[in-house]
Amino acid sequence: MGNAEADPNPSLPMSRRTLLQGTGLALGGTVLVGGTADAHPPGVPVPGPGSPVRPIPVPEQVPATQGLFQVPGARLWYWDTGGHGEPVVLLHALSGSGESWPYQQSYLARAGYRVIGYSRRGYANSPVQDPNDPRTGIEDLHDLVDFLGVGRFHVVGVAGGGWYAMDYALNHPDRVRSLVIGACVLQVQEQDYQDMVGRLRSPEVDALPIHFRELGPSYRATDPDGVARWLDIHHRAGPDGIIQPRATSLDWAVIARLTVPTLLLWGDADPHTAPPVQRLLAGHFRRVSTVVANECGHNVHWERSDVVNPVLLNFFRTNRH
Repeated sequence: MGNAEADPNPSLPMSRRTLLQGTGLALGGTVLVGGTADAHPPGVPVPGPGSPVRPIPVPEQVPATQGLFQVPGARLWYWDTGGHGEPVVLLHALSGSGESWPYQQSYLARAGYRVIGYSRRGYANSPVQDPNDPRTGIEDLHDLVDFLGVGRFHVVGVAGGGWYAMDYALNHPDRVRSLVIGACVLQVQEQDYQDMVGRLRSPEVDALPIHFRELGPSYRATDPDGVARWLDIHHRAGPDGIIQPRATSLDWAVIARLTVPTLLLWGDADPHTAPPVQRLLAGHFRRVSTVVANECGHNVHWERSDVVNPVLLNFFRTNRH
């Protein structure tokens, strides 16, 4: 594996066996747990389980329309690469903003997708006008995609953005082609899950600098420029981001009702969702694929875009309808 990512439009298709490499939660690979994939989907190679993390330069971005969309109590900054491809809507982490997707924007747009990102209320460039009425996160998302003329779309949420991606898929399954949740502690209201997640937390860990909590040790060791870029986006996101309520409280029964094809992404060195948490959560989804990227912390889409991007592309192509 070099510094550059694989071409999203290869001349040779990848087989289903390659797409679904590994068993269990594969490091750097993908495994089908439910019945998501069709046989022989078109795809691109994914770095294997032993691939080391390496610095990846930020690619040149595809031109995108930007704007501010008025919702009750706030204005949402969004960007949209446009075009006639299947839409992909990206939901950022609590530590980020609509600026957090430079590795995915150009990759997916060059592969033919209409890529859309936005900052939730209070995050970078999305001013709050009425802090007393935050609405649910999915109300804002629903209004935005309607405004942009988006019908059915792929939704990707990382970390805190995964809360709203999951919430939207549960409440508007007819609008969601596929659901991707990356490195997200989904706040499931089940004692076994809460106990396990709680054992990973401590005041000492919570007091660490944000980039120690969010970025894995291999990434920090090998890509100081990438850490600096990530911190710059984090600081520009600002201190006023609102954690909006969700429409649906999660328990195992609610998760089991979800019929949307789902991909769960994690890093093997994520301090918030260690592999036992990943296995417990994945076991309650009906139609789920899982990917664990090796040498990777909590920001899987940022640290291992060389793994995540081709996995996303293969998953979207498998779930076109």
